[in-house]
Amino acid sequence: MSTHERKTVLDLPLKVVMTEEGTTVFIRQNKKLNKFKLADNVEESGLLLDKFVPASIQRLLLIDYISKIEISRAEYVSCRQEVMDLSKLIVYGLLYRQYDAVLFNRTLNSDVIKRWNRANPGNIIDDKTRFNDVFLQTFLRDHESATSEIRTEILAPLRSIIMKNSNLLPDEMNIQLFLCEKFLNNLRPITWFLLSKFRGIEGYDALIREVRTCLSEYMEKSRIAEYVALMIIELAVNAENANLRREAKNFSRGGLDANAALFDAAVRQKVVDELTRKGDLVYLAWKIGGTSSSIGTHGKLQVTLYSREKEYKEIRDSIESKKSADLKKKSLSDFYKEIPAGEADTELGLYYLSYLNEACEKVGVKFESVVSQLKDSDTTVISLSFNL
Repeated sequence: MSTHERKTVLDLPLKVVMTEEGTTVFIRQNKKLNKFKLADNVEESGLLLDKFVPASIQRLLLIDYISKIEISRAEYVSCRQEVMDLSKLIVYGLLYRQYDAVLFNRTLNSDVIKRWNRANPGNIIDDKTRFNDVFLQTFLRDHESATSEIRTEILAPLRSIIMKNSNLLPDEMNIQLFLCEKFLNNLRPITWFLLSKFRGIEGYDALIREVRTCLSEYMEKSRIAEYVALMIIELAVNAENANLRREAKNFSRGGLDANAALFDAAVRQKVVDELTRKGDLVYLAWKIGGTSSSIGTHGKLQVTLYSREKEYKEIRDSIESKKSADLKKKSLSDFYKEIPAGEADTELGLYYLSYLNEACEKVGVKFESVVSQLKDSDTTVISLSFNL
């Protein structure tokens, strides 16, 4: 996994579509929402951001205030890392949220809670139980030392495994340790209350093992975030290059090699400016599944790329053939070396689908890809769906 210095602000214009709940809260707080059209010509309301703080966007995602994020550009090479960072923060955010929901459900179904409910039929704890927020905050503040010890108890074995993994570079170890902490940081207060309340009684050790097992499962799932990010940016760059070549032919009226738009900085910029002026852009959209208020969408993510390309059937066939290609016997580095000259810049992203499909299968994430064309237009739509 590649590492780089984390930016506190990402210079990447976004259209952020709010959920119904998010819209209501923003309006109540007198915060201005904008109206805008998305790539599929649907009008939405939300935030128009020239730049953003990653932690703030992820926080809005965690509390289910965001339903979709879209970016549109003529070129993606100059913001490659920013797009990858955005993609990863979305995937990680959904995994944090899903871990919290799954673990809470497993906690409610643990022997500890079942035993409590049998002994206290008039005061059972289930998914309908409501706790006063002030009470929870006060309890956790008064038991801060205990929750800190529980956190250490959960993490200690996992930290040991990570630190002993000789296949990880130091930066990769730090990322894994950081992710462990992040998953626990995003657990709902009720879970920490229950762990603290039942600490030390019969069945508590089994419950802690369940917390740890579930965390390990989601740590494994988090590995797909890097593949998703790499695949998305490669597909975006593929679409960008196709647009540049096509526009270069029109721009020069046949007097210029189309590849000059890719390799000559001055020519490239002229073509990019022309595409921007004409609004001939490549769009990336992340549609984010809701929580309990959106039945059947919890844990779902759909990433869609829109671009002009008349030969969408060829793209669809190419994606399907490469997705099912048998690449299990090749390492990623060997695969790079074997790509024919001149092909890597246009098809590498398509091959990532095969690797991503394999990675998703290993961790139980359902993944599907579909290529289609918008009705009565030459816009190609590549949709990648994940069920986390």
